[in-house]
Amino acid sequence: MKLALFDLDNTLLNGDSDYCWAQYLIEQGVLEREFYEAKNDFFYTHYKQGTLDIVEYLNFQLGPVAGRPREVIDAWHREFMQAKIRPIVHPGTPALLARHGEDLRAIVTATNRFITAPIARELGVEHLIACDVEELPDGRLTGRPRGTPSFREGKIARVHEWLDTLGHRLGDFEETWFYSDSLNDLPLLELVSHPVAVDPDPTLERVAGERGWPVMRLKA
Repeated sequence: MKLALFDLDNTLLNGDSDYCWAQYLIEQGVLEREFYEAKNDFFYTHYKQGTLDIVEYLNFQLGPVAGRPREVIDAWHREFMQAKIRPIVHPGTPALLARHGEDLRAIVTATNRFITAPIARELGVEHLIACDVEELPDGRLTGRPRGTPSFREGKIARVHEWLDTLGHRLGDFEETWFYSDSLNDLPLLELVSHPVAVDPDPTLERVAGERGWPVMRLKA
């Protein structure tokens, strides 16, 4: 039995779905451009530097959808998938996922579930570990995160929780993979038997070189 885990943003996608979502809402006039674009850039810079406050960021990112009718935000998301996400799926992503078609597969991302669940379905990945969002019985989102954020060490905790729901432990798997671009994912990369750096940021590329981890290039 084998396990394959995949980061989403800047790994399977040639871009960041969280960042793209805010840009989409700005372009639609839902958000005020000057304020939200500056805040979006601020958080994205901290993410790349490994200094992101994930709870503060989730509150910012979820705020625009809080309390809105679910049919409205779902319609936005369908347009978002067409305009922003399908164009940034790496051409090599389907082949990478197919390579692990016989394995237990999951996307493990710090981006919230509202944004990423349709993307995981589109990519055909059966399981998704993402930052969870409070949801009311009528489907409206409260704008508040729920549970442990799947970010940095939180990804390890969430992977263990997920495997437990399936009746598995990490040690049950003869081989484990995790594919990621980000220094933020070093804790989970260090845990698996096959860490793979995908178009890595400078810090992760240096660490991969020092430790002899393979480096994969999906960007053209």
